[in-house]
Amino acid sequence: MFAVHDEEAALDIVQDSMLKLAEKYGDRPEEEFPMLFQRILQNTIRDYYRRSKVRSMWTTLLSAFSSDDDDDYDPLETLAADEDAAGPRTPESKLLQAQTLNIIDDEIKKLPARQREAFLMRYWEDMDVAETAAAMGCSEGSVKTHCSRATHALAAALSARGIQL
Repeated sequence: MFAVHDEEAALDIVQDSMLKLAEKYGDRPEEEFPMLFQRILQNTIRDYYRRSKVRSMWTTLLSAFSSDDDDDYDPLETLAADEDAAGPRTPESKLLQAQTLNIIDDEIKKLPARQREAFLMRYWEDMDVAETAAAMGCSEGSVKTHCSRATHALAAALSARGIQL
């Protein structure tokens, strides 16, 4: 079994698991609850780690293009401030950054519509699986599949264009 070391995340996972148990299995006999809850909790923790892994990959890639002091920064719409921790940026580094952002934007646009929609909702809008599924009018499993395919397609396309994750 996995362990979640972030207390707030752990509490959220337990709460989400309890809600899923109540919503989906509330009509089951009480003696089944411990086993059902354990399975739901394990799956919710796995989802948390999968989501964290994907988010971490994209955050790492895109963090190079953002300023540390701007929480509302959108790397696909605007460039970071003229100076970063290393000092003023050169015109060459600004051009390279703009070109890379354009490549990322282009590759996102090339995704199939459902994959693009799921990817942007999950990782840009920070919606959870259930919210994304409701907005897209599909199952949570479909959202997970679309996001996984989108992530793999983007990683391969960016790698093919010389952008290493």
